Amino acid sequence: MKHTLTLGSIAVTGMLASAVVAATPANAGGDVSKDTLAGSNFAAQQVAAFWFGQNKANLRNAKPYNVETTVPARHVSKGGPAPDSKPGIVPSSADKKTSGSRSKNVNLPRTTGKVFFIGADRKPHWCTATSLQSHYRNLVATAGHCVYDTKSNKATMDKWVFVPGYYQGKTPWGIYVGKQAFTHYDYDVYEDGDRDYAFVTVYNGVLPTSTGGSRGYRSKTYETHWQATRALRKLRADKSTGYSRLRIRSVVDTRHVVKEGTRDSKKVYVKRAEWKKLNPEGTPANGPFKQGTGVTTEKSDTKPAGWRQGHESADGKTFFWKKEGDKYVTRTYWINYDLDYKITGRVLKVGLKDVGRLGDNVGGQGMAYNQKIGKKVFVFGYPSGSHPDGNHAYSGKTLKWSYGKTFAAQAPAIKAQELQGIKSSFTGEGSLGSAWLLSYKNSRRLGYLNGVTIAVADRDGNKRIDTSLSPYFDGETYGVYKAAAKVWSGKIV
Repeated sequence: MKHTLTLGSIAVTGMLASAVVAATPANAGGDVSKDTLAGSNFAAQQVAAFWFGQNKANLRNAKPYNVETTVPARHVSKGGPAPDSKPGIVPSSADKKTSGSRSKNVNLPRTTGKVFFIGADRKPHWCTATSLQSHYRNLVATAGHCVYDTKSNKATMDKWVFVPGYYQGKTPWGIYVGKQAFTHYDYDVYEDGDRDYAFVTVYNGVLPTSTGGSRGYRSKTYETHWQATRALRKLRADKSTGYSRLRIRSVVDTRHVVKEGTRDSKKVYVKRAEWKKLNPEGTPANGPFKQGTGVTTEKSDTKPAGWRQGHESADGKTFFWKKEGDKYVTRTYWINYDLDYKITGRVLKVGLKDVGRLGDNVGGQGMAYNQKIGKKVFVFGYPSGSHPDGNHAYSGKTLKWSYGKTFAAQAPAIKAQELQGIKSSFTGEGSLGSAWLLSYKNSRRLGYLNGVTIAVADRDGNKRIDTSLSPYFDGETYGVYKAAAKVWSGKIV
């Protein structure tokens, strides 16, 4: 392992920032993948409306996300990462020397919260995430698989938002809708566990001013089903996720009669009088008829209900023609109309107000990369769920912390050979995306992000989780961060 500089007191870290960040890490500008989460103001408004609507029922009902979380102990082995360039740091939102008494307790960071999204099962879930310092103060860091849905061919999660300080439906600093997600190319394409991290730009936060239920949504008319399908895909790709139950509905265009068998058409059985408007002279039962119209003749051994020869049925759709021997002859009249299509559904209505940028409201953690393994870190997250022995240790309702030295690790089960681990009793559900902070200071509640939890393990075999795992943050991690940190988001209202 190469010798690396130690992050010590605040005064020292300040000098490190100026001395180290200027160096360009290996691959700092390459291997970056990015995807749109909510690509327009309207789309973002609808995402926020989804989570604020119905008295925040979707927030309250969300379950902790648990995918590829627990790694078998035999798959956590020695070995692990090495720096790929010089160590470096990105300053936090308040990197300056401070004075004051030391607290015996750990003051929890305001930067940490939950990200909410719709998973592959189409139900609301959450992970842990943290606000990270960036040029526009609009960046969130979490685990890659809390952004990219590995169960549905790498599609991004739907309705993705960050809620710092979330607690039982409370959104003290607002909801921040995700705009763009940045990850390493190797994770986006190969699901490489060593690159299981993501940086997400978010719009300004919003809070509700009113909730007004929903209104019906109806699109313009499309001439073909293919055109409507393409429009529906575009809506969904744009993450206009405040829409509810979007579907394509066919509409009979009675202004246009088309040839039977024409694509995007429908045979409609009509009253005899309506049919005769198109065939005013009357015609034999077997034609010829005006193109797109026709008569169907049927014979029955049983007398139809309401039979009156020469008259129509009560609904007017059947004409009682005549009786031939023991057979009752009826006729139905049809017109082949053109079919059009519309997209229907509902749009949520929620009044929103802007509450400003994420970093201005809760601050932003710094970032450290290529650091020496063996340093002490705090891990902050919302663990939930049970240990393998059934002990339900955490509720996921409140922010928890653990503390210890990092060690090198590998986990082939999740395609990871360059991980760092820490002794921690955090269970996997809910703790995914937890922030690993170097040099965390109680007085400022800030430090340097040096990892995010992607998995947990029971290493001693006693059916209790005792280890958390994170990718090692190196120069390539910094490259992904750097690409995200310079991207502007803006307001949605």
